[in-house]
Amino acid sequence: MSEKKMPSSRKHHLKSLMLAIAKGLLEDEAVEKEEERKRYMEETCPALSLPGGLQALQELCKEIHHKIDAIDEERYDMESKVNKCSKEIEDMNIKVQDLKGKFKKPALRKVRMSADAMLKALLGSKHTVNMDLRANLKQVKKEVKEEDKELRDVGDWRKNIEDKADRKKMFETS
Repeated sequence: MSEKKMPSSRKHHLKSLMLAIAKGLLEDEAVEKEEERKRYMEETCPALSLPGGLQALQELCKEIHHKIDAIDEERYDMESKVNKCSKEIEDMNIKVQDLKGKFKKPALRKVRMSADAMLKALLGSKHTVNMDLRANLKQVKKEVKEEDKELRDVGDWRKNIEDKADRKKMFETS
């Protein structure tokens, strides 16, 4: 079956109808909520009848104060229960992750840090280790051969040529 394209005017008309219906439903819902609120307030908070005398007003204030205290205690108890339950849930989530063996690996960033700073971060501030890499290297003394010394200290080039000629004769005789 081939589906025909719906013209844009039809789409706009249907969309406006859907929006109108949704708006009506939202208004009905708001009215229901308001009625529910009024009903609840009438049940829980009866109309206030103010007595005429000062003594009666003081009694009413004491009674209201006791009710407020009871409600505050109830709220505090509920709050502590919720906090306790949320901590238990968090602990259980950690246990579940431990049992699964899968941990979220954070994205690592490249950080420029010297070897000293890295050791200090790993070992803490109480361990002050100084990494002087050059101190661990062996000291090697360079031996200078006498021939090299003579070659460096060449004064007269003619003398040098004569020395080389003597060497050549030495090899020819042997």
